[in-house]
Amino acid sequence: MASRKYLSLIAIITGLCFALNMANLSQSAEQNKKRDQAAAERLFTLKVLPLLKVKCFGCHGNDPKDVRGDYNLMTREGMLKGTDPEEPPLVPGNPNKSPLYQAVLWNGSEMPPKENDRLTKTETEWIRKWIAAGAPWPDATTQLAIQKQEWSVRENEEGIIVDTSGGLADDWTYRRYRPEDIWAFQPLKQVDMEKMKLAGQHPIDFFIQRKIDKEKLEAAPQAGAQTLIRRATYDLTGLPPGLKDVSQFRKSWKKNPQQAWADLIERLLQSHAYGERWAQHWLDVVRYSDTAGFSNDYERSNAWRYRDYVIRSFNRDKPFNEFVVEQIAGDELRPGDPEAIIATGFLRMGPWGTAMIPQKELRQIYLDDLVHNVGQSFLSIPMRCCKCHDHKFDPVPTRDYYSMYAAFATTQPAEMNVAFLPEENRKGFAEKRKLVAELLEYAKAERDKVVNKQEAAAKKWYAEHNLPYKNENARKKDPEDKKPPRHVGLTPEEKGIKKVREQDVWIWQRRLERYEPMAQAVYNGQDDYKNGRKLRPPKRINHKWRPENFILSGGSLEAPSHPVSPGVLSATGLAVDSQAGNPHQITADLQGRRLSLAQWIANDKNPLTARSIVNRVWQYHFGKGLVKTANNFGAKGGKPTHPELLDWLTTDFIKHGWKLKRLHRLIMSSEVYQRSSKPLNIKKQATIDPDNALLASFPPRRLTAEELRDSALLISGELNPEMGGVPIMPEINREVALQPRMIQFSIAPAHQPSRTPTERNRRTIYAYRVRGQADPFLEIMNLPNPNESCEMRNSASVSPQAFTLLNSDTMTDRSIAFALRIQQERPSQPAEWINRAIQLAYSRRPTSQEQESLEKYLKEMQVYHREHQPEKIEYPTQVVRSLVEELTGDTFEFIEKLNVYEDYVPDAKPWTVDAETRALADVCLLLLNSNEFLFVY
Repeated sequence: MASRKYLSLIAIITGLCFALNMANLSQSAEQNKKRDQAAAERLFTLKVLPLLKVKCFGCHGNDPKDVRGDYNLMTREGMLKGTDPEEPPLVPGNPNKSPLYQAVLWNGSEMPPKENDRLTKTETEWIRKWIAAGAPWPDATTQLAIQKQEWSVRENEEGIIVDTSGGLADDWTYRRYRPEDIWAFQPLKQVDMEKMKLAGQHPIDFFIQRKIDKEKLEAAPQAGAQTLIRRATYDLTGLPPGLKDVSQFRKSWKKNPQQAWADLIERLLQSHAYGERWAQHWLDVVRYSDTAGFSNDYERSNAWRYRDYVIRSFNRDKPFNEFVVEQIAGDELRPGDPEAIIATGFLRMGPWGTAMIPQKELRQIYLDDLVHNVGQSFLSIPMRCCKCHDHKFDPVPTRDYYSMYAAFATTQPAEMNVAFLPEENRKGFAEKRKLVAELLEYAKAERDKVVNKQEAAAKKWYAEHNLPYKNENARKKDPEDKKPPRHVGLTPEEKGIKKVREQDVWIWQRRLERYEPMAQAVYNGQDDYKNGRKLRPPKRINHKWRPENFILSGGSLEAPSHPVSPGVLSATGLAVDSQAGNPHQITADLQGRRLSLAQWIANDKNPLTARSIVNRVWQYHFGKGLVKTANNFGAKGGKPTHPELLDWLTTDFIKHGWKLKRLHRLIMSSEVYQRSSKPLNIKKQATIDPDNALLASFPPRRLTAEELRDSALLISGELNPEMGGVPIMPEINREVALQPRMIQFSIAPAHQPSRTPTERNRRTIYAYRVRGQADPFLEIMNLPNPNESCEMRNSASVSPQAFTLLNSDTMTDRSIAFALRIQQERPSQPAEWINRAIQLAYSRRPTSQEQESLEKYLKEMQVYHREHQPEKIEYPTQVVRSLVEELTGDTFEFIEKLNVYEDYVPDAKPWTVDAETRALADVCLLLLNSNEFLFVY
């Protein structure tokens, strides 16, 4: 009996346990289901829906009137419905049977259809998991709760949320970035210096050598004295060292290499040529040109004063943060100071044309250019990508773009009256002005011939109609029956000539402004009518005027949305006023906006500015920056190869007053800079570090276009070291110089070289830069286009360069001058010619093999040139131009004067020298084409 009761009890307990277990299983299953549902809703809210918004909604729902394929993806119902009831595009729970999923895989149909928009494997996996989970589409309240929970966590495994002024949508404002993509926006990291001190190494060598050791590479040994002086001299001055300089350095090097090297660097940094070389780097970045570009390519007659300001700033070792502020807001920093006003020429460097463009659009083009150029030049953050929308990759909202836009909204371009500085070169102004005045008087005389004929016919018309005579300007707005026909009394040819000569008069009047105390600069004032022909400040400034600025949807003037105030980039974490309601807002007064922005850019705590210039300086010494994209520190730019080194150098740079010359000394005193360009183990280094990013050896480079021309002039004895002043006009290919270059209503003046060799054979930085007409010699040697910022020179070698270096008039003239110099220095010693040529070209003596080979070549060329006499080429003093009159379609001709050739002093030409000189010139040309001359090792 007891055992039966016992068994019953066991059965009851077992049953209860089973029931409880089943209940627990049921509860657990329900919890799992809820957890899976929550995970799927989270996946949709945080991954799938943002992906659909970016990749799909634009064509499938954003515009109800234009839904591609009648397939609306804006709702779950629309997504399920599709267009074919027999084959729904989405089968919840079964991605493999969902055409939508197959389409994003590009199986059959391809969605999105563009290769650039194709989803990644990670993104297609999000879609698959979402469909497999039943394709849930939570309501707006649930989505917001999920988002807020996600946004409350600043950093997780998916990335970091960056605090900004906010995007146009919360999805953007709270999106996450990989730490390596926003490195440049982070504060400078302090480096533990104890390890460096213990290692007893130069700071740069400490950082570089660690990575070399890690890859088990061996660094190249120190380069020889000859190589080092050539490397340093070119890097700091853009010119080769002289023979005496090399000889003295080699002697000093034998006694005390370290001291000799330090003394050499100091001497080069004190050379005026230093400023000329390093100013060229900056002018590449800011797009320096002497003309405005576009259809008229108007001359900016006084741009040369900004160029010379940059040269002076580098030579004086002006702190870079001061250099920044002066260029953005010099006129606000020091009102009335000529140097500070000239510095704002930076804000006039971009291409800008006013012809046939509505004034509001013209204004937008100018301000867009300022925002983008300031961003990439000083901050290494290109800004164009966030003009139309929040930046797709970087933490730069479009709100910040238009805040910077507003900072420049009171800035107006103009040619300002600015007194000449005592240090500005005005040598030869009178003679040069006379040549321009001659062309102006000729244009006026030719214009007046046609105008007088027209006005005589107009007077006759007025007399015949019993009306009082009015001149051409006075009658412009009169009714058609109250004035004579336009161009009355003129033939179709004369109508065209009148337009041409009127344009010529303006061109030469503008050219005369080169010699006037004016500067390409800016002022603060109200918007008004702008014509690039002549930009002058108004007689009266409305100091109460304030522009209204908005975020322009899609970058369109016709779609203003949220109002914005002047401000700075918010992602840097550097506030203008941390106590203000908007910590990134700057003054909204008419004056002072640019100064506030400039001071924020040049702040010691700004993580971008100092990093940017330190990286640029490193790049110009090593051919590649620690960040290879010097204009772009964003997510799509390069990543630092040595981030700790970049931050250490930047910290040191700021600590010591933003001084560039000190940075040069620091870099050049390192073992890294002094290494041989020949790897210790070529095969191993090529395998492990093919791009030489670790700098186990020094990267050799080819001379830039300017270095090539300047070096050839120096070696040939022709280089005039005079600094500054109005642009020089070098001799260029004659076909290019005289070819018709169309501008509105006319043809631009031909390129006329400066009259004497002394004037035109100066350093290339002083050459006239025309956006619409590049010097073909410099262009083929990779001179950058001034329409876009050049972060790094293209060093590509192409076959036309070889033809140019061997056959161009530029190189022929240099080789003849080179030969004449040798003959003058060794007048009766032909046996010494080869020796002297090698000394001048390479700063060393020839080897016995070189001497023998070149002597043989010289004799062969002497025989050839005795048998062949070059044909003389005459310089034209005028050229006949042909155009089509725009209203009639009739062709007409006119004469363009080339008055510089009336008393032109040419360089030595083949027909002006004897056979012996031409033969020696061939030897010199060979040397100027050699790797030893063209490359820095």
